[in-house]
Amino acid sequence: MKKVSYQGVQGAYSQSAAKKFFGEEIDTIGTSSFEDALKSAQNDKTSSDVSYSILPVENSIEGTVGQSIDEIVKTNLHAIGEVYLKVEHCLIGRGELDDITKVYSHPQALGQCSDFIENHGLKTVPTYDTAGSVEIIKDLENNCAAIASSLASNLYDVPIIKEGIANNSNNFTRFLIFSKEKTNESKNDKTSIIFSVKHEPGALYQILKEFNDNDINLTKIESRPNKNTNWEYNFFVDFLGHSSNSKIKSVLDNIRKNTIFLKIIGSYPIAELD
Repeated sequence: MKKVSYQGVQGAYSQSAAKKFFGEEIDTIGTSSFEDALKSAQNDKTSSDVSYSILPVENSIEGTVGQSIDEIVKTNLHAIGEVYLKVEHCLIGRGELDDITKVYSHPQALGQCSDFIENHGLKTVPTYDTAGSVEIIKDLENNCAAIASSLASNLYDVPIIKEGIANNSNNFTRFLIFSKEKTNESKNDKTSIIFSVKHEPGALYQILKEFNDNDINLTKIESRPNKNTNWEYNFFVDFLGHSSNSKIKSVLDNIRKNTIFLKIIGSYPIAELD
């Protein structure tokens, strides 16, 4: 049976995403951090080893999940798949809606439900995980609630006060699946990379020009501060194609000339948004 690590506890959206990608017949292992989720799949193989890890990387409303990207930069694992999960947030607690004054959840979920929170004058308490927030509030006073999935409500036996509280009902989170192994080209692939540009005029332009000149479609480009160097930025880029393809290899070799570092996160079949 496949073992897949994720950040969070039973009922987390990451766990649901893993089951959507691999199917129900997997063993999911919750961890306390994105770092631990990746590390658990990096260990030397034994009979009890985790083979895969899944991390959220982007939300259609709140954007990139920065903590995940920071850990992905450091891992030796390869992205081998992606999956989109529709996120349906619920307000979960033992009180009535009018009783609630304080709401617990992951910062991304709090941001995705900011209109509901503001309209009801709720105080927010950030937590490390959506499902974990239900576990936290289950024994607190009735003025406390959590934002999480209906699955978390069922698992922790805490009722749903109100469903569908996100700002936008068209709310999806994109996850990447990581493994020690790489994928083979499927002719319908996407590649993710991270790089930092040299401090030279036109360095970023030359990189983008290389993609343009070779008719490679960029599907995402976003900058993120480098945690190790002030005022230096890493660029997180997705593009169509597989890193083993000869044209893609040539492009990556050429753009290295204008980078301080370049990391190929992985190549994987493009997932459908459903």
